Amino acid sequence: MAPPDERPTLRIGELSRRVGVSDHLLRAWETRYGLLHPVRSTGGYRLYSEADADRIRRMRGHLADGLSAAEAAQTVLAEAGRVPAAEPIAAGDVGVAELALSLREALDAFDEPAAQAVLDRLLSDLSLPTVLRDVVMPYLGDLGARWRDGTASVAQEHFASFVIRGRLAGLARGWGSGSGPQAVLACPALELHDLALMVFGIVLNRQGWRINYLGVSTPLQELARAAETTHPDLVVVAASTPDVLEPVREELIALAARFPLALAGPGASPELVRAVGARHLPGDPVTEAERLGSG
Repeated sequence: MAPPDERPTLRIGELSRRVGVSDHLLRAWETRYGLLHPVRSTGGYRLYSEADADRIRRMRGHLADGLSAAEAAQTVLAEAGRVPAAEPIAAGDVGVAELALSLREALDAFDEPAAQAVLDRLLSDLSLPTVLRDVVMPYLGDLGARWRDGTASVAQEHFASFVIRGRLAGLARGWGSGSGPQAVLACPALELHDLALMVFGIVLNRQGWRINYLGVSTPLQELARAAETTHPDLVVVAASTPDVLEPVREELIALAARFPLALAGPGASPELVRAVGARHLPGDPVTEAERLGSG
């Protein structure tokens, strides 16, 4: 009789719920890397074991540490004694640029299942920081530019933002737990674009930080009240244009006098940062979160 952890009793839906990974991505990891070892039930269902669940949890841990999916899978299998540590596991044949284009085409066509499948493929082949920095952020920048020049419709912008927000929300699940340093993240009043700030928080959480997320259009007095309650190690205010930060310059100065404050996004000019007495986070959100986490 197989030991309990090897006994196949879980259907893929239950496995997905236990490990927090979509069934589409589980199938991709099974097919591409041999990470799962299901058996067929008498009714023809694929059944998975607790050992499969453990390998997926280890896979997620290695991905959070910055390994690509291929490297993470190779490491997990090597730890289980299933492949030599030096044996390479090939990533998919489709390049990142082609997948990024496929994502744009799916979102432009309002094809949510296709877009989710592309995101699953990206996350299975690449590390999370790479997907966010090299695919998601450039896509959002391109979408914003196309919306401003009229080549992307309001409906397309809303649909794409909704799909990406949903995926980011899934990645952000549980980001307030732990025992590491704590950050409060918010966009000031009238700032309605917060996807870059979500990306920043997700990556910062992978660096060991706890995240308290207040989101869009947060009055600074409310942000200050939240900081009084939580005593964060850092408060981050992000804005896409200077128009939403300049009117609250004095409030930002007052906030910086009470809490460690950083300003992020295109709306945070070096002059404003100096006047406020804040830390400047001028780069892309993934790189800035990695620098902050390693600093």
